Amino acid sequence: MLKKRIIPCLDVKDGRVVKGVNFVNLTDVGDPVAAARAYYEAGCDELVFLDITATSDNRETTVDMVRRVADQVFIPFTVGGGIRSVDDMNKMLKAGADKVAVNSSAIANPQLIKDCAEKFGSQCVVLAIDARKEADGSWHVYAAGGRKDTGIDLLVWVKEAIQLGAGEILLTSMDKDGTKTGFDLDMLNAVAQLADLPIIASGGAGNSEHIVDVFEKTPATAALAASIFHYGQVSIADTKKAMQEHGIEVR
Repeated sequence: MLKKRIIPCLDVKDGRVVKGVNFVNLTDVGDPVAAARAYYEAGCDELVFLDITATSDNRETTVDMVRRVADQVFIPFTVGGGIRSVDDMNKMLKAGADKVAVNSSAIANPQLIKDCAEKFGSQCVVLAIDARKEADGSWHVYAAGGRKDTGIDLLVWVKEAIQLGAGEILLTSMDKDGTKTGFDLDMLNAVAQLADLPIIASGGAGNSEHIVDVFEKTPATAALAASIFHYGQVSIADTKKAMQEHGIEVR
């Protein structure tokens, strides 16, 4: 049984950590390297950095950030945003990232998942998915930082990505993002039925009870949170204590 992981998420825009609600109204939260160091010292298990407005112009800024984080932090961390080729992924891994997340670029070119998995191993390839519930009860996959409805059914995309070699899924509920009302348990369970690989639950964490809840009610292997950790509403230590009290094995 995999021990459950607590993963702070740092959304990065123009070299700064930002946070929003439902993917909009972004506010500045601070320096990513300083934040990473603080989370590492606070006892988190992994970190995720998502460059949410990544373009080829600022990729070198992200590579530099990855190098600086790798010098300060000695736990696994994932980097995503603007990864469009095997070469892009190689740059991030060489700079010190342990895993690389692909999202919009994989939707546009699913072969990217296969190429990266064959070159670096599935364990390095994280498929990040932003999904929203539709009127008919299905979930659609969104691209471009949640700005574009692809019309692709979430469960169809998950099946395809697994066959192509994705090693982990970072599943964000856009409906829950930043709302602090708890994770989307239905969506997580639906994806978990298809995916025999680690799933990171994202979107909706408001307190440590929500994190306990997601581990007790879904097969998620990790819980990702941003604002509750960034603003000090919940500490990593308190979250892990609550998990232990509920008999959930933590790292």
